[in-house]
Amino acid sequence: MIRSFSETRLGREIEAFFIDRRARGLSPRTLRYYRQQCRYWYAWCLDHEITELPEITPRGLRTWLVTLADNHSAGGVHAAYRAVRAFLHWAWIENALPDPCPIDRVAAPRVPRRLLDPVPLPDIAAMIKTCQRTEYGDRDRAILGSLLETGCRASEFVALSIGDINDDTGAVRVRNGKGSKERITVMGDGCLALLARYLRHRAGTQPRDPLWLSQRGARLTYEGLRSIIRRRAARAMVPEPQLHAFRRAFALESLRRHMDPYTLMRLMGHEDMDTLRRYLKQTESDLILERDRLGLVDDLL
Repeated sequence: MIRSFSETRLGREIEAFFIDRRARGLSPRTLRYYRQQCRYWYAWCLDHEITELPEITPRGLRTWLVTLADNHSAGGVHAAYRAVRAFLHWAWIENALPDPCPIDRVAAPRVPRRLLDPVPLPDIAAMIKTCQRTEYGDRDRAILGSLLETGCRASEFVALSIGDINDDTGAVRVRNGKGSKERITVMGDGCLALLARYLRHRAGTQPRDPLWLSQRGARLTYEGLRSIIRRRAARAMVPEPQLHAFRRAFALESLRRHMDPYTLMRLMGHEDMDTLRRYLKQTESDLILERDRLGLVDDLL
């Protein structure tokens, strides 16, 4: 059982850190991330009789990371490290403690760079074919098309409102992007037609109304979206894709159609090309096609 933060000076500093994150206007999801990761670390500190900031050492932090690695993935360990690093940097500045901050002497855990799989386009087509011409069939068809077409993160997707879609240009205003940043992405004519067919079932809508509704008439949630994709995949008898796999497919298919990478970076809401590269799994056939197109030596013969 994790004791109350208020029982120790370290715990009170962590609570003050949470207040600072809220004052900065971070998203609820980010706030939950900090709270969850810091609570687990705080419990570890109490088990090792660490109750004040000066008692935190690089050696102790390394021991914590090793312990964490025994039952967490590399990505999970890195996520915990990032949260604790943010807290310690804040706490050292807030309390004017002498440099260096102990975590600055602890190397960040390595995370293997895996090639990430997109959802195959034939699988999306198969799922769309399971959608009957009913209100919720039209909704699910529009959802499947829009997930692929916009490249939105799932949390951004369910936060869309009707007024965020420009029917004339296809521009989609993403108001709840990562880091609370707004951006514009785009729907094509085919996707707009799917969306219009769904919205014909909803008379009297207003710009602030949710774009996607559950069968209970409430804004569709992340879990609700995942249930729709799971159900459609089962009916189409294809592997259930992760929600993020639609975003990967958007990135890869955009490049295959020769979209400028910097335009794609802006559409996806990335700040640098390094982040974008994780989504760009090129198949062996893509590489062969590019090699044949280039044909440097062929031009010499």
